[in-house]
Amino acid sequence: MSKQAAPRRVGDKEALAVNTTIRGSAQKLNLVAALIRGRRVEDAMNILTFSTKGMAVEARKVLASAIANAENNHNLDVDALVVAEASVGKSITMKRFHTRGRGKSTRILKPFSRLRIVVREVEEA
Repeated sequence: MSKQAAPRRVGDKEALAVNTTIRGSAQKLNLVAALIRGRRVEDAMNILTFSTKGMAVEARKVLASAIANAENNHNLDVDALVVAEASVGKSITMKRFHTRGRGKSTRILKPFSRLRIVVREVEEA
């Protein structure tokens, strides 16, 4: 008797990739994710490659992972993939302190974000 396999979190024609520890705020990462939502995978990779935003490097890695998952794990056609979902959320926040004058200190918050990208295979019209 073995444990039943967990159900898939996405549809049959979809693949998923998640990065849970991207160093930076969710607000900045969401600006980059908005650039690629609903676009073809090829166009999204080009946008992220040539973007001047620092978060685009991490988003490109997650998108490349989603494409590889679609191709290798789910046998989907890479040329017909579209970014179906690019959702951003908060992850952990590191707390640090900065010493100030007269024996006081100030709190420094170093946020981390999570990025979830789902790619879907669409049939050409």
